Amino acid sequence: MQHTPPEEEADADEADLIRPAVGTSLGEWRWTRRPVVVFADSPNDPQYIQQMENITEQLEPLVDRDVIVITDTDPAARSSFRQSLRPRGFMMVVMGKDGTIIRRKPVPLSVGEISRSINKLPLYQREVRENRTTED
Repeated sequence: MQHTPPEEEADADEADLIRPAVGTSLGEWRWTRRPVVVFADSPNDPQYIQQMENITEQLEPLVDRDVIVITDTDPAARSSFRQSLRPRGFMMVVMGKDGTIIRRKPVPLSVGEISRSINKLPLYQREVRENRTTED
């Protein structure tokens, strides 16, 4: 059996968790993942850089909550996320599996703040209860 070094495992988790907005749409994730969409007008935006550092430093809580992080730093590409959520500059949007907006902020959020927003969702609470039942 081949062992994957921890740093490569982290890269694999990050690749599975973080996707560019171009080439995907909200419908692709409906009922399977919770989109966290991070917008900026440039990948050099300090708030965008801070937000992505917050996320990549703590991937596990997001993986546990079925999160998919969608990044959009190119207004000219007019992604479906940008067209439907209409950000101005930096914006962070946390969404439910049903596509509803849970939280929308013009400043970076910690992974703890994102997780707490998701923890309040009835669907997430039901998922936790069901997982507890199947583990017992």
